[in-house]
Amino acid sequence: MIRVALVLLLGLMTVDSKAETIDVEYSRFYSHVKKLDNEDTQALQFAFGFLRVGEGRLCGVSSAEIVTDKKTMSLDVSDEGRFTVPTERALKLADALVRISLDEAANVCDMSVQLETKPEYLKTRYTQEELEFIYSQYEAFFNEMGSFLSFMMPTVKGLMIQFKDENLDHTTPQGVTINNGVLHLEQEWISEARGLSLPQAPLRITAMASS
Repeated sequence: MIRVALVLLLGLMTVDSKAETIDVEYSRFYSHVKKLDNEDTQALQFAFGFLRVGEGRLCGVSSAEIVTDKKTMSLDVSDEGRFTVPTERALKLADALVRISLDEAANVCDMSVQLETKPEYLKTRYTQEELEFIYSQYEAFFNEMGSFLSFMMPTVKGLMIQFKDENLDHTTPQGVTINNGVLHLEQEWISEARGLSLPQAPLRITAMASS
């Protein structure tokens, strides 16, 4: 899982003593999502959220929307408090804002960015070709970023499949084991696999990376 804390200039609007609504320039999100706007990374997305300082959990997000002078567009927020934004240069040119209603004070919540597989690639059965395709998407992203940030970027060594049930323990018919809701698949296993059957659709799939 990749989580990058960002330093953002936030326009704050107090709602009450605990919750706050913050306005963040859409351009700050666009600078991330545009990196995935190509065929080599079509299966990936950036999911944005806020980490509670010192606790490692996500701050609650009650709503998120994109606001321009002409319209307001609601964004879907997951149960855990993450959301995605569209890749639209027009919104950047329109100086759009992303308005986020936090359940907690903004000064205890740091922006978090997570690279993950899009929801349409989360299911219970995968062919070997599908697993290699997802792996290749992460590999392409890291290779592209590493072409000019090689001293900072890790390399992909496999896939990490995470489930909503954090207590899930299960051995698949293919002999790999889910422990505490997480399944690790090394690249070597993926290349030799004959597919994968899961007891339930994953919450997300991210890259296993090493420096």
